[in-house]
Amino acid sequence: MIRSMTGFASGKGAFGPHSWTWELRSVNGKGLDMRLRVPDWLTGLEAALRSQISKALNRGNVTLSLKLSRDETAPDLALNETAMAAALTALARTQEMAAASGVTLAPSTAADLIAIKGMLDAGSEVDDPAPLVEQLTKEFAPLLAAFVDMRQTEGKALADILDGQLTQVSQLTEQAADLAEQRKDKTAEALRENLARVLDNAQGADPDRVAQELALIAVKSDITEEIDRLKAHVVAARDLLSQDAAVGRKLDFLMQEFNREANTLCSKAQSADLTSVGLELKAVIDQMREQVQNVE
Repeated sequence: MIRSMTGFASGKGAFGPHSWTWELRSVNGKGLDMRLRVPDWLTGLEAALRSQISKALNRGNVTLSLKLSRDETAPDLALNETAMAAALTALARTQEMAAASGVTLAPSTAADLIAIKGMLDAGSEVDDPAPLVEQLTKEFAPLLAAFVDMRQTEGKALADILDGQLTQVSQLTEQAADLAEQRKDKTAEALRENLARVLDNAQGADPDRVAQELALIAVKSDITEEIDRLKAHVVAARDLLSQDAAVGRKLDFLMQEFNREANTLCSKAQSADLTSVGLELKAVIDQMREQVQNVE
């Protein structure tokens, strides 16, 4: 069953002091274009998410947004002892240099030292984001699965619409074939009359040559091949709709072939009724092309 390129999924999660919200959405695209907005400090997360998306999807402009927050109401703070030792050493050396220059410095407090950037670590996740990255990667899988399910549901609805339009094309093709069959006798009579008129009014004209030219005109107005190709295209399109694969590009190419045959049929019509059917065909085919633009 075909899949739509339009989809949306969202989710929430938490791990330790962190909580987050996901938003995954996609629209039409010629290929697979991924735009991910995730925190830079979560090393390796973006690559892991891109890998999952590329395995699950083939086409579409995909946007993923991850909003991450940390609960600071009861922070798990830890002293960075290495940084504190370095700060104390630097402070002692500064006091020595100041005393040697006759400068008296105000005493430093513990609060002054703790306020230095990097002196306190808010939990082990900051030191090592790997556990959080692992959890986020794990929880993204069901979100992506829900997203794919939605695209499949949209694809089923899209397939139903396209199937109905193909039925219209098939019916109009049969109408065109019937009208072409009905005009055969009238066309043959017109050609005979034209041939007699030319021979009566053209001295020295070669009857065989004139007959060949009129026969060529008859061949050029024959739409049998166009009818046969339209019928074949309907069969091919329905076959593509039944496949469990990314067939959007193939369907798009097939729509071009549909349109080409409808244009040729209109140019050969030579009757108001057949022209009307050809224009209806073109309208339905154009509607199909719009729908196919959303097929993965």
